[in-house]
Amino acid sequence: MKRILAVGVFDLLHAGHLHYLEQAKALGDHLTVVVAHDDTVRKRKHEPVTNQDLRRRMVAGLKPVDAVVVGNPPEVPIFDILPDIEPHVIALGYDQEHAEENIRKALHERGHGGIDVVRVEGLSDDLDGT
Repeated sequence: MKRILAVGVFDLLHAGHLHYLEQAKALGDHLTVVVAHDDTVRKRKHEPVTNQDLRRRMVAGLKPVDAVVVGNPPEVPIFDILPDIEPHVIALGYDQEHAEENIRKALHERGHGGIDVVRVEGLSDDLDGT
């Protein structure tokens, strides 16, 4: 079974999020989504409109999603969640600011070099924005 990991804030869920998760699911058999912790959203973006538990519940209700977890707070390294999920692929949204090569390097440095990193395509210019 090929396990896929997708990550995002998902604060005000929209069609671009669904498209991202459909694209991620198409990469394998089991899709686990990490919903950003409220403290991470505050630190990197804004005050969450919807709290992490409600965002987790909404994402869990989407058809392509097999499992959802809330991510670590910002003081805990993001890679610490990987042993619990054991993904084969990390799927990035088209608009996520993470650079694939930097993620690959960080994964390799932490002993997770076998995880592939894939960027999926966006839905359209006027409907996306995770």
